Amino acid sequence: MFSKKIETKATIHELIASRWSGRAYDSDKRVSQEQIISLIEAARWAPSCFGDQPWRFIVFNKATNEAAWRKALDCLVEGNRSWAKDAPLLFLSCADSVLSQNGKPNRWAQYDTGAATENLCLQAAALGLMVHQMGGFDADKSRDIFAIPDQFTPMAMMTVGYQLAEDDIPEDIKEREYNERQRNSLEDNFFDGTWDVPIK
Repeated sequence: MFSKKIETKATIHELIASRWSGRAYDSDKRVSQEQIISLIEAARWAPSCFGDQPWRFIVFNKATNEAAWRKALDCLVEGNRSWAKDAPLLFLSCADSVLSQNGKPNRWAQYDTGAATENLCLQAAALGLMVHQMGGFDADKSRDIFAIPDQFTPMAMMTVGYQLAEDDIPEDIKEREYNERQRNSLEDNFFDGTWDVPIK
């Protein structure tokens, strides 16, 4: 995977620095079952409120169940579908709105599901894989097609696979692949002691 450099005010782990959301997937390279299990093991060991583990992930593997993979692909908006079609794996993350231990609403479920997803993304980076998370999908359609119970909220669809060789990246997505990675300054999002007092 080609790297996209970032500027930081302090050194961060290379695994975090190297993770980015590409769109150019190599449709000829499969992800092994062992790698898939590695990804979901990483997600499984994320922290959660009361250890409740409210996340659920549906894995769609084109190599082993193309029909389900195509149904998942059809849930994406066209702008995402146009490039996601080359990813060998699609994942759908969902969050349980109810705490399993007491049946009360779990207001931390979506937060915890995000943590599990980030674990998955970092494990993918460690394996030389690329993940792109998408909010651009039809959540209601995915709920109907995949029989997702009402108490679970479909959160994001993800593409997973190997990055396409740079020389093979199509012109229509090349510009986005090479866009500079940007973030707000630390002072915009991180405060010292109280709201809106920038950390130095």
